[in-house]
Amino acid sequence: MMAEMAVAVPLVLAGEQGMFHFPSAAEVRTQPISRAGNEAGWPFSVDNGVLACVWSGGQRIVMFFEARPDGFAEDQPFKPRSVIVTTDPMQLTLGNMVHRDLFRPSASVEERIRLVAPFASLGQRLCDQPAGAHVGYGEL
Repeated sequence: MMAEMAVAVPLVLAGEQGMFHFPSAAEVRTQPISRAGNEAGWPFSVDNGVLACVWSGGQRIVMFFEARPDGFAEDQPFKPRSVIVTTDPMQLTLGNMVHRDLFRPSASVEERIRLVAPFASLGQRLCDQPAGAHVGYGEL
């Protein structure tokens, strides 16, 4: 019992979550992002979406969710695709296999990492915000 408390106390004091914590919607930090007209380094295949910081496996994970497409009726159900935004080549490739088409085509994993790196950094700054924060365009 004391060993568990010794491990848990620093995590609680630091505001971190354990390995088996499942986040609620109130804990997710979000920021809408969109491609600037002349932006050459945009890594995604869609022009706008939401960057989010969520907990998974005891660590903060940055994800990109596509926005509802223009012309898509509000009364129609919409399940956005999402990808993990990271510079870890394993997570970037294997972790995103299901929705890899949400990334624009790239010649190599190295190129994709180069394109994604600024957004991974932005996402980590988003993770530093209080739980449930909704940050506006360009605030980070």
